[in-house]
Amino acid sequence: MSLIQVEVVYALPHKQVVVPLKVAKESQVEQVIIQSGILQQFPQIDLSHNMVGVFGRQVKLNSQLRDGDRVEIYRPLLADPKDIRRKRAEQAKEEGRADKVTGGRPNPGRAKSNANEA
Repeated sequence: MSLIQVEVVYALPHKQVVVPLKVAKESQVEQVIIQSGILQQFPQIDLSHNMVGVFGRQVKLNSQLRDGDRVEIYRPLLADPKDIRRKRAEQAKEEGRADKVTGGRPNPGRAKSNANEA
């Protein structure tokens, strides 16, 4: 049986855990995560909810690994990035840091030309 070298990684805001392993060449992502012992170390990980990936690319738990792969277990997002950007843009409009029509930087020339037309 031939072995390959892989890593299982899980990161918290102030701590990162990297578990290097030698596993069978036919190993799948889920098998390697279980074998790493990281599920016992972090009981909050639920593979039915947490997404996993290899080098930043999302993969399924039954994906086969290659030598040198880094299996990453992702934490759920606390907030939707789109909502955060939308709220930040609305706040910038209210504070005058963004154009109320386009959402971009305010154009001082535009405000003057609108005043001249009135």
